[in-house]
Amino acid sequence: MTPREKFIAALERKPLKGRVPHFELVFFLTMEAFGKVHPSHRSYHQWYQMTEEERKLHREDMASLYIATAERFEHSAIFLHPNPATEEETLRLIDLVREKSGDKYFLMTEGDATYSVPSGSKMTEFCYRLKDEPKKVKEEAKLRVEFALERAERIAKHGGLDGFALCSDYCFNTGPFLSPALFSEFITPYLVKLVQGYRDLGFYVIKHTDGNIMPILDQILEARPHALHSLDPQAGVDIAEVKRLCGDMVCLIGNVNCGVLQTGTDQEVIESARYALRHGMPGGGYIFSTSNCIYTGMKLSRYELMLDVWRKEGNYN
Repeated sequence: MTPREKFIAALERKPLKGRVPHFELVFFLTMEAFGKVHPSHRSYHQWYQMTEEERKLHREDMASLYIATAERFEHSAIFLHPNPATEEETLRLIDLVREKSGDKYFLMTEGDATYSVPSGSKMTEFCYRLKDEPKKVKEEAKLRVEFALERAERIAKHGGLDGFALCSDYCFNTGPFLSPALFSEFITPYLVKLVQGYRDLGFYVIKHTDGNIMPILDQILEARPHALHSLDPQAGVDIAEVKRLCGDMVCLIGNVNCGVLQTGTDQEVIESARYALRHGMPGGGYIFSTSNCIYTGMKLSRYELMLDVWRKEGNYN
């Protein structure tokens, strides 16, 4: 099976042989690994100063860097972050990666349209709006989903993309930013519509959110995403418990502790990776990953240590 085929089999919770699929939502350590700045960290404004020939070279470099990352670290999927993040550049990047790698990798891009935890400067305003103008907030939520699905229709006609990662964060370490009752009013109906719309177009859907999702896990599952990411252990989310509750309903992605990768001991990294594999693998429907991403400031050697555990212990008979 190709990496893409194995990734899809895991999303569909089908039995697998060999190595558990692996990917990272973002791998930011491209400077340390390849001597190149990650596409998301390149100047957005500089793009508008480039000649078309420079833009072409930039696109080629981004595509090649995503593929090089997948090849070196044995990722089964690539989460594309076009820069600039326009629809036109998204389609160009899909085409380039497919041209260079064929159907080897599962390709996804960002596709969330639901409300996420507001920034600190906007939190108070958002909370007031929920109380003062709930109908308007809901109408905006509906329009956001409609725009996202219209975009997805165009991407589906273009071809080449396998799915969407929905990256609106809903939770803090202590729990969701909205109570379960408010979440059911302002988030869940629109998440349900968004995921179903993507499914109807033939896309796979991975729902990402950091934090303690347990109080709203049932509502997220109601939307029927193919997978949940990142099952955050820093927020007390235990992959063993999530597997017990819904491992027969949804693919699980995670939950190697990012905090341990950055500041823990080598043994703590090994134990976190081992725990995720031990409890995620049984019965299939599992993709090995950190509990967020490989972010700037993390040592590459720590990620490589995590992968050593995966290569030795993340294998089905």
